[in-house]
Amino acid sequence: ESSNYITRRQAIKLLGDILLDRSNSGVMTKYVRSMDNLRILMNLLRESSKTIQIEAFHVFKLFVANQNKPSDIINILVANRTKLLRLLADVKPDKEDERFEAD
Repeated sequence: ESSNYITRRQAIKLLGDILLDRSNSGVMTKYVRSMDNLRILMNLLRESSKTIQIEAFHVFKLFVANQNKPSDIINILVANRTKLLRLLADVKPDKEDERFEAD
């Protein structure tokens, strides 16, 4: 959790690229089973930088889409449902990020 903006932005982008690559599905599956990883992503969704928020969303959606969510992950998502929906509604991506709108 670096305080350097460039480091945080590049790290979340790289994480998303790694996890979304199908050849890393085993790593992605392990990653989305961690409560600590979910907590970090949920905090990144609250970043002041829209770029970091959008990159965090691309990783966060993996937690939501996971069909084999552990019960602790489900509990966190359900407990924070209203806040998450409000937060995601407030994230307005630039026109270039068509992926966000589609997801």
